[in-house]
Amino acid sequence: MKKLMYVLGVVLFGVIITAFTLSAANLKSTAAGPFEDVVTAIKQGDASALSRYLDNTVEISMAGKSNSYSKAQAEIILKDFFAKNQVKSFELIHQVESKGGSRVGIANVGTSGGAFRTSFFLQMKGGSMVLNELRFENK
Repeated sequence: MKKLMYVLGVVLFGVIITAFTLSAANLKSTAAGPFEDVVTAIKQGDASALSRYLDNTVEISMAGKSNSYSKAQAEIILKDFFAKNQVKSFELIHQVESKGGSRVGIANVGTSGGAFRTSFFLQMKGGSMVLNELRFENK
């Protein structure tokens, strides 16, 4: 009887540890960060959500034109872009994270106004991630 209780206790302990490990892994995988938030904002065509991560000056390239804009100007340009180009599809095709914490993403974005190869660059600045380059190139 003691042996049976011991075996049941060990099995129960194993089940509890496994359940805890799996739930902790799920929490880690669902935790979003700045990169994931930027991806979500682009997927949704949400310039306001994207603007939370804009650096004080942002390099934006659209239709072959590239320029640096203030955060406020960049938000207006992005709102206008997404108003004219409602996002229909989004496929993240490449992402890179450097040792310094910078992250680059490249995606194919299908919109009501055409298809774009989109790239974005986030880097650490003052302890937080900021978006300082965003490109929408016609495919």
